[in-house]
Amino acid sequence: MRFARLGPVGSEIPAVQTAGTTYDLRPLIADIDGDFLEDDPVGRVTAALPSLPVIPDAAGLRFGPPVARPGAIYCIGRNYAAHAREGGAEPPKQIVVFLKPPHTMTGPNDTLVIPVGAAKTDWEVELGVVIGQTAWQLSATDDGLDYIAGYATANDLSEREWQLERSGGQWSKGKSMPGFLPFGPWLVPAGSVEPDDLRLTSFVNGQARQDCRTTDLIFDVSTIIKDLSQFTVLEPGDVVLTGTPEGVALSGRFPFIKAGDVIEVEVEGLGRQHQVAVAQ
Repeated sequence: MRFARLGPVGSEIPAVQTAGTTYDLRPLIADIDGDFLEDDPVGRVTAALPSLPVIPDAAGLRFGPPVARPGAIYCIGRNYAAHAREGGAEPPKQIVVFLKPPHTMTGPNDTLVIPVGAAKTDWEVELGVVIGQTAWQLSATDDGLDYIAGYATANDLSEREWQLERSGGQWSKGKSMPGFLPFGPWLVPAGSVEPDDLRLTSFVNGQARQDCRTTDLIFDVSTIIKDLSQFTVLEPGDVVLTGTPEGVALSGRFPFIKAGDVIEVEVEGLGRQHQVAVAQ
């Protein structure tokens, strides 16, 4: 079972795919959001499945982000040692956190619009986490994975000059442009995913860029959730990006994204994205 939101921007249909058939969730829920995700989504959908209508043309519909506009998007920086070093920093001893605004989230295959003035647009494949239960100051004995509804492929697009050279010490200037978080295509329920051993890959114009496994995370997914919960309330529907491995343009080994480039990112078992870059 895996969830999706299908259709035009702003009019996506909440859907579930199981055994190769895609069903319309609208008789059950209004959208794939925090209210749905905190209330046994797999159990409820399984019980309702016999009465849900099939979406006959699902294969021809656009994928939107598989979760409706989140309340917050938390991002973990420098969480792979080699990536930290390719950016000129040592691996952190504490979790590094920055935020992306919700308007950055877009469908996994939507066009990437490079903003006016952006000259160093970069790709970052990441394992995306969607929160399913409220988490606040979890204890050392809590398992952070218990608070997760599901996982998705994410591309934490970045404008490196704005992020690092014009930042004033904060990263969000380079992370906050519209459409700079392609997310999905699928939201795969947490019970079907082993987050600590997934392969992440990225490609630009068909050429390999990143290739790593989440076994190389400095802070694993459970630790990230527990650590974040010490400082903020994680709410159902919120998104957490867990970091990107080495192989980005910031390393100096590859050119930054330009108009006409095709960017593809994939997380094992969660689906592949495809973006074509255009100038604004």
